[in-house]
Amino acid sequence: MPRPSNAPSRVPAGATPLVSPGKAPVPAKPVQEGVGAFWDILAFRLIFVIVCTGAGFHFRPFSLSAFEGAAAGLVFSIAVILFELRLRRASLRRLIGAAVGSILGILGAYMISLIFTHTTIPLSTRSFFSLAIFLVMTYIGLVLGANKGDMLNLQAFGGVFGSERNVRHSVKLLDTSVIIDGRVADIAEAQFLDGTVIIPQFVLRELQLVADSADPLKRQRGRRGLEVLQRIQKMTHLDVQIAEDDFAQIADVDMKLIELAKRYDAKVVTNDFNLNKVATLQGLEVMNVNLLANALKPVVLPGETMRVFILREGKEYNQGVAYLDDGTMVVVDGARKMINKTIDISVTSVHQTTAGKMIFGRYDERAIETPRPVAAEPQGQGRVAEAGGERPRPLYPESGRS
Repeated sequence: MPRPSNAPSRVPAGATPLVSPGKAPVPAKPVQEGVGAFWDILAFRLIFVIVCTGAGFHFRPFSLSAFEGAAAGLVFSIAVILFELRLRRASLRRLIGAAVGSILGILGAYMISLIFTHTTIPLSTRSFFSLAIFLVMTYIGLVLGANKGDMLNLQAFGGVFGSERNVRHSVKLLDTSVIIDGRVADIAEAQFLDGTVIIPQFVLRELQLVADSADPLKRQRGRRGLEVLQRIQKMTHLDVQIAEDDFAQIADVDMKLIELAKRYDAKVVTNDFNLNKVATLQGLEVMNVNLLANALKPVVLPGETMRVFILREGKEYNQGVAYLDDGTMVVVDGARKMINKTIDISVTSVHQTTAGKMIFGRYDERAIETPRPVAAEPQGQGRVAEAGGERPRPLYPESGRS
């Protein structure tokens, strides 16, 4: 079967054209509407460029000549179109956050400029300070509002905003243990982790303390966690953010993480068993890396035969312990004498827990013991049974030979 083309399509997401068996596929209407919309937008942009250029030619801003004013209008229109193209890729939450942040910045700048009117500062200096504060406050409000916009919970508004949350809301909160573990970077690289990834500031502090530890093992784990964060930051499909929120009244890092997840309505990514239980009890969604690893392990059913390498003896009598390539422990009864050997075992049971999977098996030496060849007795020297003196049964009954 030929694979579908990877060419970009203008069909809206989630819309699947229906094709009847034996009939050629009919182009969907949204494609034609998309082409028409493209030409309409192009026409509007051309009109906007012409109007801006004509306005610059007519009004001559900054005492420029007519042609210089037209060039200034052309540059201004191109800058606006580029800004519009960038806004088309932004999410609704980012746009709302940027709008609210810029409005608050403008209000703050206006309140500060009112204070300048009651001072004896010269008018020219006062105008300069008012304009500078207006630009700075608007810029800061715009940038901060856009960065924090993805953390808005639009589900509370319902309607169009609620559907936007269902499609785009994907905020994950990383725990220290899962960062040090390192597998989360591979999961994200395989694009099983997307959306916004939040790294709390207190998690970074804890990671830095581990990296600066006097214990060489802890220091190595902390540095590996910092390298994992650098890998995640370089991934283009993830929006990595540092959360400055802190809870001074809470000393435990796990409880801070739970409170932060409640504030941002985020999922907790961890491999800590206790944190998984506590977060689940408090109604939070948890993405446990260990559960994902267990789900990807091959399924083994009782009664199947598998080949393992016995590494050491077990805790119980006559037990041997082996490990699969993915780290799964295999406890084998009757394999104590087969240490450092590869044997075939029969699976008896499989125990699955949140901490991992354990496989129990049995090694039966008699089942795989190679039978010894039976030598045929010379003809005429049949052995007489001890009781009764009868001759033994023939070796080849179908041929009549004895």
